[in-house]
Amino acid sequence: MKKTNRPLVLASVMLAMFIGAVEATIVSTAMPSIAADLGGFSKYSWVFSAYLLMSTVTVLLYGKLSDIFGRKPIFATGILLFLAGSLLCGLAASMDQLIFFRFIQGMGAGAVLPIATTIVGDIYTSDERAKIQGYLSSVWGISAVTGPAIGGVLVSTVGWEFVFWVNIPLGILALAGVMIFLVEPAKKKNPSIDYMGALLLTVSLSSLLYLLVEGGVGFDWASWQSVVLAAAAVIVFLLFVITEKKAENPMMPFEIWNNRAILYANLVSLATGIILIGVSSYLPAYVSGVMEQPAAIAGFTLTAMSIGWPIASFFSGRLLIKIGYFRTSLAGGAFLIVGTLLFVFMNPEYGPLWAAMSSFFVGVGMGLTSTAFIVSIQAAVTYEQRGSATASNVFMRNLGSTIGVALLGSILNSTLLSYYDRHSRDFTLNSVNDLLTSESRTSIPSETVRFLQTGLSMALQNVYAVTALCAAISFLLIFGLPRKKRGRSHVN
Repeated sequence: MKKTNRPLVLASVMLAMFIGAVEATIVSTAMPSIAADLGGFSKYSWVFSAYLLMSTVTVLLYGKLSDIFGRKPIFATGILLFLAGSLLCGLAASMDQLIFFRFIQGMGAGAVLPIATTIVGDIYTSDERAKIQGYLSSVWGISAVTGPAIGGVLVSTVGWEFVFWVNIPLGILALAGVMIFLVEPAKKKNPSIDYMGALLLTVSLSSLLYLLVEGGVGFDWASWQSVVLAAAAVIVFLLFVITEKKAENPMMPFEIWNNRAILYANLVSLATGIILIGVSSYLPAYVSGVMEQPAAIAGFTLTAMSIGWPIASFFSGRLLIKIGYFRTSLAGGAFLIVGTLLFVFMNPEYGPLWAAMSSFFVGVGMGLTSTAFIVSIQAAVTYEQRGSATASNVFMRNLGSTIGVALLGSILNSTLLSYYDRHSRDFTLNSVNDLLTSESRTSIPSETVRFLQTGLSMALQNVYAVTALCAAISFLLIFGLPRKKRGRSHVN
């Protein structure tokens, strides 16, 4: 009988995860150039929100479908959608088009990370996973070194379109490796699929996201639009919970949440998702617009986080064996607090090295916690639930990022508009576009540059204050994790 070629499948999985990591670093680094080219800084948040919304909504469905149909067909579907979206994003001629194509890209991204991680859980034992997860996380380090550098070169030479197109050849290789070298057990026939659950979750999250993005900007928080959107989000989510409890194969099997390791790991991941998107989405805007550094330097500050992440993940796998999940996660929570507080106290005069140091500490915190969570969750369930359980953790982190980019974007925009109003200046959110490149800064008076930089700095400090609060909450939630050492499990 043909067996899985574990080294080649692992290499393919790492390549697929590399695509996701590069997507995070390159697009964030290139966004100032994209906004300057396409315009529409007021829609800056939606470029991230569109991607995160679809990846968050679909991740649970993909996880469940992979338990039913197997990892390979669902992984292939996700990769192909992701690559199609990447191609279209590079062809976007306006910010509205880019946002729409990011929806498509996000639909595919919902499958890439959770199923790639689940495949590793399938082909390696629990003790092997602790080490392999460190290798997987090294992908973030590789992308950190190559991603921003490649992105900076592409933006300054052939154009920002290629930050999307660079995914295509790598995605094809990753897909080929998994389809050829992964051997899966046979799956049952005629399964039921929870389409209603997927629809209800999409409506609920979309309502919440639109409220957070446009609240205080497109309409007042106390307006009827806010009330309708908030009510829709809550009511439809309650219907989703009811539907899931009755479904034969629910998209979200709530019984897995009875396990404390899964429950608290997922709650912490929700909070850390907000931190992650707060740093990766808005740090380049601070470094480029307020510190007046080029895109390559802005990319360097994000690179520091992506270097800290794999280094911490490498040691996390060994710490899990020696001191257990709880202490490893607690150490990660402490690093998250340190990193976010450094952002809170950051001033433009401190320069990009301070930003990079803050970013590095956040990366260490993410590496320690995320590795511990994935390994502990996969050890807590059977093969038949591993896809759903792994997807639930990715879902919660994505949900945190989805809520975070909308909430933090709303805080950013509201603070800027309030700042303009207090000083009786006739500026719009799109006025910030003039700060994002050296060419555009020289085209406006120096007094205007200083005024806009002060406003942007104040707005981003409010964003960082929220990330620090989330770090404190995540640290407290970690105390809910089981205190026992890890057990052993085998490949199912």
